[in-house]
This record gives sequence, structure tokens and C-alpha cells, in this order.
Amino acid sequence: MERLTGIHAVREALASGRALERILVARGRHGERVQELVRLAREGGVPVRFEDRVQLDRIAGREDHQGMVAVVAARRAGMLEDLIADAKTDALLVLLDGIEDPRNLGAIARSALAAGAAGMVIAERRAAGLTDTASRAAAGALEHLPVARVKNMARAMEELKEAHWWLVGLDERAEKAHTEQDLTGKIALVMGGEGIGLHELVRKRCDFMVAIPTTGPVRSLNVSVAAAVVLFEAVRQRRAKSGAKR
Repeated sequence: MERLTGIHAVREALASGRALERILVARGRHGERVQELVRLAREGGVPVRFEDRVQLDRIAGREDHQGMVAVVAARRAGMLEDLIADAKTDALLVLLDGIEDPRNLGAIARSALAAGAAGMVIAERRAAGLTDTASRAAAGALEHLPVARVKNMARAMEELKEAHWWLVGLDERAEKAHTEQDLTGKIALVMGGEGIGLHELVRKRCDFMVAIPTTGPVRSLNVSVAAAVVLFEAVRQRRAKSGAKR
């Protein structure tokens, strides 16, 4: 069973209609937000139990759960074929090549959802999964953003190419700035893992490579920050193009 911890994560799970086994609340936990969630849970037929704080710590496996834990069936990732089939002509995808920190995965998912991305693709091996830590970092975004998990990222990229997607990889060594690249149309943004960046097989399959210009002694950005920068450059370009048409 998967556990979601924290008020925001539990609220988003309820709002998305995700199947919850039960919600556990720390005894003595009060406040409008807690009362609202208890009401929503009961209206949705989700059992609510009140537990001692020590018991809740044990169930959550952590202490920073804000006095609320939801027990749910583990979320299953979708299929890449479904993302491709459901995509619009100007869809935006995010491909994560070896992101190992679930907090980075969650933060990228949050930015991707805010930028209107159609989904996210992650690898099955040597990469972070859809864990409670990722869910907390996503602040509810993983309850709404479609996620596909693939065995082979390079092969997934070939499938996207066959479906007429352009693959744009992010690498701090690239000569082209992200603002100079056309990010409109069917674009898949490819982000590498912490420290090592893109694997060579993945890099070779990118149609374009871009970098985010930086200054100062520290030239690289955290991958979740870099993803947000490029995602919202894509949003800017798409809005500008749409405005020009009007």
C-alpha cells in the first residue's frame, strides 16, 4: 500500500477522485483545513480514523506528516502509447532520463502541470518512482499529470519521433540557448539525471540540444529548476505564437 502524507497531498488525492483506503488523522489535530478534509472524506465514503501521534509516525514512516496520512493503492504509471494517442498537435511532454531524487521528480511534475504539459515519461530502472516523497514534492500535481513509465528511454524516444514529436535535450554544454529554440508544436523536453546529465544513447536521439545561459562561478542549475525555466519558455513561445495568429 502507498501512503500520502500531508494536508495538501491528501486534499489533492480527494479532489482527483483517487481511490483511498482510509485517512488517518492525529488525535488532537484541529483547524479548518483538517475539518474540511474530514468532511470531504466522509462525503466521499472514505473512512477516517483518529490515531495517536506516535502511531501515525510509525504508519507514515516519518514525522513531518502534518498529522494526516492517506492510505491508497499504489499508483500505477500509464503507457507511453496512451500519452501519444491522447496528445494534441501542440502537446508538450517531459522525459526524465535517470532522475534519482524523488523530490526533483515531484518538483518537475509540479512545474510540468502548471505549464500545461500533456504528461511525463520516466524510466523503470535506476530512476525515482512515484513515491510518497515525490508526491509531497509535487504538491498534488502527480494526482493530475499523466505519467508513463518505460523500460528503455532511447526506444521510447524513437516511438515519439515516429509519432512526429521533436525531441529537445537540455545540456549545459550545448551552444544554443533555450530561448533560441522553437519550442512550439509537439515537443518533448528531455532532462538528464542529477550530476551525470543525459546518457549518451539518449543524447544522440535528441533532435536539438539547448542550454540555459548562466553567469557567475556556479554555472549549473538544479534539474528541477532547469526544467521549470525551459517549460515556461515553451509556454511563453506558445502564447506569443497564439497571439500573433489572432
